[in-house]
Amino acid sequence: MQDFDLIMTPNMIDAFLDDLISKERARNTILKYRHDLTGFSDWMAGRPVTRELLLEYKHMLQNLGRAPSSINSILSALNCFTLWAGRGDLRIGFLKIQRRVFRDASQDLTRSDYTKLVDTAYTLGKNRLGLLLETLGATGIRISELKYLTVEAARDGRAEIDLKGKIRTILIPGKLQTKLLDYAKRQNISSGQLFLTSGGQPLSRQSIWRDMKHLAVKAGIPESKVYPHNFRHMFATVFYHSCKDIVKLADVLGHSSVDTTRIYLISSEREHARQLDRLGLVR
Repeated sequence: MQDFDLIMTPNMIDAFLDDLISKERARNTILKYRHDLTGFSDWMAGRPVTRELLLEYKHMLQNLGRAPSSINSILSALNCFTLWAGRGDLRIGFLKIQRRVFRDASQDLTRSDYTKLVDTAYTLGKNRLGLLLETLGATGIRISELKYLTVEAARDGRAEIDLKGKIRTILIPGKLQTKLLDYAKRQNISSGQLFLTSGGQPLSRQSIWRDMKHLAVKAGIPESKVYPHNFRHMFATVFYHSCKDIVKLADVLGHSSVDTTRIYLISSEREHARQLDRLGLVR
């Protein structure tokens, strides 16, 4: 049992995050850990970290109405930090969350929504945005993986995605391949990344998010539905309904476990209600 006082300081947080960087943890994970650890450190105000204070913080987050999944994400960051600091005995248990059997249909990005967004983008002359949406929709890649969609990949009809030490091959549909190459020709992009700013820099996640929200307003689709990762969910649903092979879908999405893939395939509340009705158990 460790018995030294652990005081979380900005320098310790930086050292912990530097260690994560050296282990090639994802950039977004590191940013999330920085945010969560800094929030906890500010709340601690220089006090030594104890299990009692960690539990108090956990309960405070619950009382503030934070989502259980969000609280567990914060606890994960704290547990990783305390283990790294040599105080694994301070580990706090996660909230138990029952696996959901259906999702809120109001958040679904349907195939119809997707088509309307793409059509609206092209109608407004936002060809780069329209093509970007089609690329996300037709391949299921993450925003962070757009950099692998290069002119060379479009020519080959496949992209090699390297994320978190795992390399997978994404096939580019023929129609999308043609569109990407035509776009590259019009933009005088002979090699390298396709989706660039007017200054030749890769598009940032923030700018893509902003453009999607503006497009949602123009297309008359709720903004809450339109964000980068929802296109990945839409792709997963359409792909699975086409092939009914969850293992293959997991490989395409780059998931290490089909349990992660199952989250993408949870039916909507409306679909779940229809399934219950079809059981015919009410006389």
